[in-house]
Amino acid sequence: MDPIVLGAAGFLVVLLLLAIRVPIAFALAGMAAICTLLFFATKSGNFDLVRAIRPTTTILFSNTFELIHSYNLSMVPLFIALGHVAYRAGITTDIYHAARIWLARIPGGVAMASIIGCGGFSAITGSSVACASAMGRICVPEMLRFNYDPRLATSSVAAGGTLGSLIPPSVLFIIYGIFTETSINKLFLAGVIPGLLSLLGFLVVIYIWVKRDPGAGPAPGSAITTEERSSAAFKAWPAFLLFAIVIGGIYGGVFTATEAAAISLSITLLISVLQRRLSLADFKSAMWETVTQTSAIFFIAASAKMFVAFIALTGIAPTLVGSVEASQLAPWLVLLAIVAIYLAMGMFLDPLGIMVLTLPFVVPLVEGMGLDLIWFGVVVVKLLEIGLITPPVGLNVFVISSVVGSEVPLERIFAGILRFLAMDIVVLALLVAFPVLSLLLPNSMWQ
Repeated sequence: MDPIVLGAAGFLVVLLLLAIRVPIAFALAGMAAICTLLFFATKSGNFDLVRAIRPTTTILFSNTFELIHSYNLSMVPLFIALGHVAYRAGITTDIYHAARIWLARIPGGVAMASIIGCGGFSAITGSSVACASAMGRICVPEMLRFNYDPRLATSSVAAGGTLGSLIPPSVLFIIYGIFTETSINKLFLAGVIPGLLSLLGFLVVIYIWVKRDPGAGPAPGSAITTEERSSAAFKAWPAFLLFAIVIGGIYGGVFTATEAAAISLSITLLISVLQRRLSLADFKSAMWETVTQTSAIFFIAASAKMFVAFIALTGIAPTLVGSVEASQLAPWLVLLAIVAIYLAMGMFLDPLGIMVLTLPFVVPLVEGMGLDLIWFGVVVVKLLEIGLITPPVGLNVFVISSVVGSEVPLERIFAGILRFLAMDIVVLALLVAFPVLSLLLPNSMWQ
């Protein structure tokens, strides 16, 4: 069998399996095993299944072993544990409560505080879905209590939750760095300015929304004293400290991203114990969720590594690059096609699944055009971030819908999310047009 045909068929079958809701790990691992076996069984021209078993198992197991024992991958459970511990200790929500107090007298202030709270949560947890789920339980009921437009109350948290993909630490950046062999330290730094730009864009959306429809985001009537503002700001110091450790430590060359994760987790545990904000039951629950979430991510990553090894065997990626070069398409047209593919897949598939499925094909194209892989990583993560709120499947929208239940219909949430989606497209255009927004910090970091 022609390797190119086998590679294309394997990719299409994976897409079909994902379309019928087969878990991404099973789809990737299963097709990688079957197609690799077929590749070696037909390599000599005669079908010999027995002879193909040994090289197939060698390639699949060696790639999986190499990935799981990767030093960079060890930061995944550390950052996940950091997020769960910080959430249960109340550290991740302190930023929201501080912003809520400081913006209380501003129309739409609670919605703005929700966006800022999501940004602070993201800067510690690195998970968009976890951010949307946790902040949705806190912010949405409070906004509805203050008679906010249900569309604004729900969509602001759904959109704010996507910041977990871009603001470091980000699991997507870690997986991207491992599969493209780029610096995770630089990827984390590259996500800072785009993440803050996205956060600012969401605040602008709320401002314009409330400006045009004052009833959508009324200001609470109670007065806030200076003492209350000072107390709320001071209470949020652990969250700012953790963000400073991760970003400041990496930017200053003090330690690597993995070391930053370990140090941050240790400090979080210390603060939580000293302030008596973390019970033994909470700690056990955080560890259990860490193990569960880490296992799922490792399973997906290992399965993706198997699929990447199969794609490398077929030579389909170099063939694709050669075809694009032969067509003499302008680089911006190729990039536009990549963006369109990611946006289309984001409507239906999980972000991590999209990334591991497409990287074997798009990274050689990007490298062939001489584009920076750090910058491209930010663009990819931003595209995946957009997919989290894009109809009809927007994962974060469904998370918020599960939180609020029947109180706010799903279509109402999607109706509100369109404004934030439009701002996301504007930010994406800026990131594509001005790579310096992504590369300024990583290019100036202490080596």
